Amino acid sequence: MHRYKTIIWDYNGTLLNDIEIGIESINIMLRKRGLPSLTSESYREAFTFPVKDYYEKVGFDFQKEDWDLTAQEFITNYTNRLPYSDIFPEARILLDFFKKQGKKQFILSAMEINMLKDSTRELNIQEFFDEISGIDNIYASSKIENGRNLFHKHQLKAKDVCLLGDTTHDYEVAQSLGCQCYLIASGHQSFEKLKATGCPNIINSLNDIATE
Repeated sequence: MHRYKTIIWDYNGTLLNDIEIGIESINIMLRKRGLPSLTSESYREAFTFPVKDYYEKVGFDFQKEDWDLTAQEFITNYTNRLPYSDIFPEARILLDFFKKQGKKQFILSAMEINMLKDSTRELNIQEFFDEISGIDNIYASSKIENGRNLFHKHQLKAKDVCLLGDTTHDYEVAQSLGCQCYLIASGHQSFEKLKATGCPNIINSLNDIATE
C-alpha cells in the first residue's frame, strides 16, 4: 500500500463490523412477514446494491407494501442495534498505520450522513479522516457521485488512490473513479460474489493488507 497517497474507506462491513446487526435487523422484518430468515451465508449471497433489489430478492413485495416505510422500518431496527457494533480491530491498526505514513484518508459510505458522523464520533475514529462522506437519505443508493465530488474537492489523482470496500458496488465505484480497489471478503458479501466482479485484489480480511 506504500505507493498510494490516499485511502478511501467504505464504512459498513469494511471499517464497521455491522454484519450481525444487519442480519438481525432484516430477520425481524422477514419473520414479521412470514418469510424465511437469513443465515450469515444466505445473507452474504443475497445482499446487493441498490438495496431495494436485495429486499426483493429475499421476499419483499413492493407491489403490496411501501418501499419508503420498509426502508424506515429497517433503519429503526438497525439504529437500535448500532451501539452493539464496533470497528474491526485490524481496521483500527490500519487507520493508525496509514495516518503515521501521512496518507490522506476518507470515508465514502452509503450510510445516511448524520448517522455516519454520529457513529464515527461514538467510536472515536473521526479524527483519522480528511472528510466523511455519506448520503442524504436512508435508501443506501449509489456512492459514485459522492466519490466524484471527493475527487474534485480534494484534487485527488486516481493513480494515488486505493479504495477499500466489501461489496461489488465498491468495485463499481472504484472503476468509475479510475482508482485501485481492494475488496475484503469479511463484510456484507461472499468471496465468490466479489470474485465475480473481476476485481484482481480480493482478500479475506484487512489483516492481509497490513503485510503488503
